[in-house]
Amino acid sequence: MLACQRDAFDLPRDVCYLNAAAWGPLPRAVQEAGRAAVARKGQPWTLAGDFPASQHDRARRAAAALIGAEPRDVALISSVGYGVAIAGKVMAIPRGARVLVLQNDHTSPVLEWMGRAEAQGFTLDTVAQPADQDWTTAVLAAIARPGAPPLALASISSVHWSDGGALDLARIGAALKKAGAAFLIDATHDVGVRHIDVATLDPDFLIFPTYKWVLGPYGRAFAYVARRRQDGVPLEQTAFARRGVSAEDSVYFRDTRYHDDARRYDMGERDHFVSLEMAALGMEMMASWGQPEIEARLAMLTGRLAEGLGNLGLAIPDARHRAPHILSVGFPRSMPADFPQRLAAAKVYAAPRLGRLRISPHVYNDEADIERFVEVFRAALS
Repeated sequence: MLACQRDAFDLPRDVCYLNAAAWGPLPRAVQEAGRAAVARKGQPWTLAGDFPASQHDRARRAAAALIGAEPRDVALISSVGYGVAIAGKVMAIPRGARVLVLQNDHTSPVLEWMGRAEAQGFTLDTVAQPADQDWTTAVLAAIARPGAPPLALASISSVHWSDGGALDLARIGAALKKAGAAFLIDATHDVGVRHIDVATLDPDFLIFPTYKWVLGPYGRAFAYVARRRQDGVPLEQTAFARRGVSAEDSVYFRDTRYHDDARRYDMGERDHFVSLEMAALGMEMMASWGQPEIEARLAMLTGRLAEGLGNLGLAIPDARHRAPHILSVGFPRSMPADFPQRLAAAKVYAAPRLGRLRISPHVYNDEADIERFVEVFRAALS
């Protein structure tokens, strides 16, 4: 199991930060990369001609490595919402069909289809939040619901952002293929922690940002696009999406055909000299620690949390149905309005989400953090 990596972060010992699902602190090395990049942008004449391309390639490789993809199948984008918008433009949802989403899922995989449904004549089929938090069984039942309209797409998070419910992507993906439906995965709360292999899962799209679990900055995200979806028109019309549009050529619009891989979907102004290198470094650090080792460590920490909070009358999800790195607890009646502030006053941090308290440790947390959290939680509750 991975040892605690606290020394790699600027995290004082008196701070108990269990809120990675909201903001992942930047490792010291990633912070330093950002500072160096700012200085580099201050003197752009020092940049080598091939520097932007090398940054693009590095980030694309780092993202691909975390999800078992080929770099050519990964687009450089700004956010999960941007990636879902690409899917909305590329995929034609038939009239009379339905798109499956999760109740109270994050806005990113939902609002694009909500905004398109009426004009395009399809319906949004919302899977109700299961009382036992078994999202997988609920989704499978919705896919196979007798008498329902044809299913065109499931656009869902692989780990529910508010309650930490973990979905079995392999089972859901197999059921969708049997139904002839497409699969879009918002893997924001999954990549780097749980095992993801797009070569096996074969989703149409899988999208994730860097600012939470993979220890990068805001404004950087990546979209895996299945090759069957790489013939669409991108959201933005850019020179680098084309095969031969370059200011360095003697003929500017030499070849305006799109690239035949996911690069055609890269966002405009992708040359983020500062944040792109930071994103690549954070993902490389995650890969160096190893996904199984990270998952084992975080499962141990949330297991200790569940045990320490177990006799307080809280609603604690069964370990079978929750992600190994998120513990979202419900309160007997309701969470006191100022409860997160009570914790923060003691330098203990977690996030209120839809009436629950979402607790999300990462590799910088240790057993002492868990003991302290439980102690402060009990005091704040009483």
